[in-house]
Amino acid sequence: MSESHYLSRAQEYGLAATTAVVTANAYYIHPIISEVADSFSVGQAEIGIVPALNQLALALGILLLLPLGDRYSNRRLCILFVSLQSLAMLGMALATQFLVFTAASTILGFVTVAPYLLPAFASKRVAPERLGQVTAFLTAGVIFGILVARVGAGIVAEQFGWRTVYWIAVALMFAVTLMLPVSMRSETSADKTPTGSYHELVLSVFRLTRTYPEVLWSAAIQALNFAMFTATWLALALHLTSPSLGYGVDTVGYLAGIAVVSIFATPRLGRLADKIGARRARVYAALLQLFGVALLYPLGFSAWALIVPLVLINLVGPSVDVAGRMTFLSLDPSIRTRLTTIYIVIMFVGGGIGSILGTWSFDTYGWAGTCAAILMASIVVTAMSIMAERSWRARQA
Repeated sequence: MSESHYLSRAQEYGLAATTAVVTANAYYIHPIISEVADSFSVGQAEIGIVPALNQLALALGILLLLPLGDRYSNRRLCILFVSLQSLAMLGMALATQFLVFTAASTILGFVTVAPYLLPAFASKRVAPERLGQVTAFLTAGVIFGILVARVGAGIVAEQFGWRTVYWIAVALMFAVTLMLPVSMRSETSADKTPTGSYHELVLSVFRLTRTYPEVLWSAAIQALNFAMFTATWLALALHLTSPSLGYGVDTVGYLAGIAVVSIFATPRLGRLADKIGARRARVYAALLQLFGVALLYPLGFSAWALIVPLVLINLVGPSVDVAGRMTFLSLDPSIRTRLTTIYIVIMFVGGGIGSILGTWSFDTYGWAGTCAAILMASIVVTAMSIMAERSWRARQA
């Protein structure tokens, strides 16, 4: 490819901004979930259905829609899906009934495919020596989007109400929809890879799970890890804003800002994984995360004290995901997208389960019960990581 076909720096920033905005949509509800529940007069357990269905719909969308990227223009697909996301966000902002709000959120999840198409698009339009740099740049966009969503939503909702959060999100979505045609170049015929039918592509995903069982193992670990992440933040929002503690949703947003440590730590821990191996690095990250999770209950009755476990969890939690992806991203390039599909689908199923677990356990057993469930999940993540590392070493011996 000639340099004239490479993405400009402005286009790279445009793609990273798009990634941040479209990823953020699923996370606005985390700090403001109690206000949304009160607005629709639903209970703490019932409101958990909203993020749960969003995550499960996202998993289904990845499974059914992401394979289209191997057959059709990534540019056209991204513009289409981002436009549909904008309409779904508009539905959430306008909803006056809980059922309508939940349906719009579920549709939003189903069409949130662009964050997984954009890296594939960019990988064809950068110099080989800059592929890792640009991929990391887009990944930083994902983390930044989650961070801004969780911090900003709490602060904005405290001052102006939760609907203002979604109106701002709608404005951002329409902005990136208009920006996408400029940020993404039109593909040429050389960009399209001959593949089988759509039906064959989807079925091949299931066949690959039998051929590469370690992908399933890594996906299961990350599913539990993501369930812990989701359950922690949803339950934490309910806990801090409960009558016994009485903090505002802005406090939840400020605590969510702790996730900024992952933006700086994750690339460094990724380099460590390059040196010592992904599986061993995942064990170390899981052990440190377990220590942080164990501190959630004893330090969970003060916003200031919670900083300690939240820093530990956010410091290494994303590294479990990075290390998990590294276990299969070195395999045949022609199947990496489909292997990633397997991994992401299972991960978001875990996120959906975590959404239900976090709100239901808090509603039923309070903060103590929620922390016990999260701690058990963390123990399982650590045990599975150790087993995976030992199994790998045994196969290499």
